Amino acid sequence: MRSVDVVIVGASLSGAAAAKRLVDAGLETIVIERKQLPRHKICSGILSPRGHRFLLENFGPLPPQVLHEPASCRGVTFHFPSMVSMPMDFFGGTTPHLHRKYSDHWAIRQSGAEIHDQTSFVGLQDHGDHLIVSARSRGEPVEYRARLVIGADGPSSLVTRALYPDYPQSIPWFFVCQKFHRIIECPLDPQYFHFWFHPGLGHYTWSHARDGRQIVGVGFKRGDNFARKHRNVVDYLADKHGVRLEPEDDDDEGCGENFGPSLINRYVFGKGNVLITGQAAGFLNMIGEGMSCALHSGAISGEAVVEARLRNRPVQEMYRRMIASEVRRTSDQWNPLKVAFDRPHEADFPAALMALSWRDRAKVMRDIWRFLVLYKEFKWGRQILRAALQRPVLGGYSMQRWL
Repeated sequence: MRSVDVVIVGASLSGAAAAKRLVDAGLETIVIERKQLPRHKICSGILSPRGHRFLLENFGPLPPQVLHEPASCRGVTFHFPSMVSMPMDFFGGTTPHLHRKYSDHWAIRQSGAEIHDQTSFVGLQDHGDHLIVSARSRGEPVEYRARLVIGADGPSSLVTRALYPDYPQSIPWFFVCQKFHRIIECPLDPQYFHFWFHPGLGHYTWSHARDGRQIVGVGFKRGDNFARKHRNVVDYLADKHGVRLEPEDDDDEGCGENFGPSLINRYVFGKGNVLITGQAAGFLNMIGEGMSCALHSGAISGEAVVEARLRNRPVQEMYRRMIASEVRRTSDQWNPLKVAFDRPHEADFPAALMALSWRDRAKVMRDIWRFLVLYKEFKWGRQILRAALQRPVLGGYSMQRWL
């Protein structure tokens, strides 16, 4: 049995950020990852400016091999059924287009932590002053003794399930899938991430250029037919935007997503000496970008471990106090009052909206409302409104709703 200070589950960006803080503080840290590194990661790869700054400040300049082509993204364009389009540049200029297979591996190596890949998390036992982590390394059972464990293993987190077995059944799950097409003709600007507020296309619809192909992505609830929805989007892009694509390649991909926690302030941060961070905790920015909040929340989890040791305080107490800043930043992006009267995003939606004619502004607001109605069945409306009203009173979001 290997004894260490901290075991991090998941060689993700959040895991790398947590590991960097811990290693810098002199804590012996092991990262376990179920796949062989570098491993494939399903992701569009469009990083926000805030995430870019974090990588530069903590890991250094990005090597060219961790980027897709085009290597940068200028901003995001919102498209509406009324055929109004709103291009919005990111604050601070272009951001990198990460190739997650290589960028995650680069970041985790830069962290300085010891990496055990092809090692799958199986379970854990909390003994108060230490935890026993059970895993399988290349098919053989292994165990780690650690003072703390950090779950950074994505939305379908096995660490979260070990703590809260009923959690996956308590939230609605969506699936995001993307197919890749060789481009015949595509008027969509390749320097932008394109997103459609269109209830007839799906709960989350996007497209952008990558490595000579066009991604066509669809988000949908459990039980929907991906192939049918994808074909509907391809036909729509051809009819409305003049996008002509070759038949999709064979390497389509998809994964489950926990969209709800950031909208309704229902994050899960762990219990005892187990911390949950990144998208496993529920962090997800508007337009589905989760890398920047994964990096920052991962770093906070590492800082909380260090602070708890220095102050001789319970790590959960420190973590929840410190993570409140990232909760504010992330949930503000979904807060209708913040969206209407502030600038919580990293592209200026209010300015882009006001640049339209009053007729087009009316069309956009109508289209956004019709799109939001698509989510009515999940009964999030009152929870979002309650959180929005609490925000100015509390100066943040209620910790009582966090697991």
